[in-house]
Amino acid sequence: MAEIIFWLSLLIPFYAYIGFPLGLAMMAAFKPRQIALAPHPQSISIIVAAHNEERHIEGKIKSLLEQDYLPSARQIIIASDGSTDDTIALARTFNHPDILLLDLPRQGKQATLNTAVQYASGDVLVFTDADNQWFPSTLGALMAPFSDTAVGATGGNMIISKPGHALSQGDSLYRRYEAWIRRAENQTGCTVALDGALLAIRRSLFQAIPSDVNDDFFISTCAPAAGKRLVYVDAAKVLDEGVDETNKQFSRRLRVTLGGLQSLACRKQLMNPLRFGGYAVALLSHKLIRRLAPLLLIPLILSNLALWQHHGFYQTALLCQIAAYAVAIVGLLDHTKRLPKPFRLAGYTLISLSGMAIAVIQFIFGKRLKMWNPQQNR
Repeated sequence: MAEIIFWLSLLIPFYAYIGFPLGLAMMAAFKPRQIALAPHPQSISIIVAAHNEERHIEGKIKSLLEQDYLPSARQIIIASDGSTDDTIALARTFNHPDILLLDLPRQGKQATLNTAVQYASGDVLVFTDADNQWFPSTLGALMAPFSDTAVGATGGNMIISKPGHALSQGDSLYRRYEAWIRRAENQTGCTVALDGALLAIRRSLFQAIPSDVNDDFFISTCAPAAGKRLVYVDAAKVLDEGVDETNKQFSRRLRVTLGGLQSLACRKQLMNPLRFGGYAVALLSHKLIRRLAPLLLIPLILSNLALWQHHGFYQTALLCQIAAYAVAIVGLLDHTKRLPKPFRLAGYTLISLSGMAIAVIQFIFGKRLKMWNPQQNR
């Protein structure tokens, strides 16, 4: 029994983090390259939900106004979710006819986005966060795939241009890993979800966002639920800041995982391969199995302990696990940042996997997302 537990606990995470991405990449290599389309002018509504974003809101609005894509009509909605700082006051200084300001009471991000959509006039809704910056070409790249009527939603590529000196280095590497998977998914036609930092969807497909889900996952999956494709646009880049603090990285991973599991429960029909084919398989692999896999690290090491005397392989495997945890812990304790980079990457991995494992346990026991507060994770 210990051997069965060991191998299942080893192979399932291996499939989730290595096997599935490699298999997808090999399939993508045999697919013809998709031809980039020229963007057609369409009416758009860009929606920014903001809670106490006085540090970012001016730069965000400037980057939105400087886009080189010329829509048939443009609307920029800044929806303040009960901000108590100067977010709205700073946004008002622009006095631009395309900008609509909504000074809403505190209600959470999902409800704020739902309210903003009620004021949206564009045929395409573009969602973005207040704390990231766009290149002038970002919007045009994001809009180009909508020239194909089979496309329901598009998403961009969030990059950390200047990682810090600690955990944000691991975060930056993870973002590049995610971008690699999404490029392969895109090439094989099974992009499962898009990042809320830059996400566009046809207005006709949007569904009101429930209060206890990840808004980006729910919004983007409105498209496959309606039989439309998701397209990941690697050229549509947004710049984000890295986070080095251990508690914030842990909180972010816990929140994303918990909300992701709640989102999957809400969209459980999409995980039916008989109805959604390859998309369902990719969704199960990328979003469900990967989130459950970290919890298996506990039975992995326990079963390995029970198998210590059985074979030299199990002894080597246990020593490798102990060494990996030791490197990660030392990396987290290295406040001077003098140790080599692998120690910090191991520390980031341990924090991320721990946050995910605890989120799975919380989900099983019925815990739900708390009110959105972006400052807690920065």
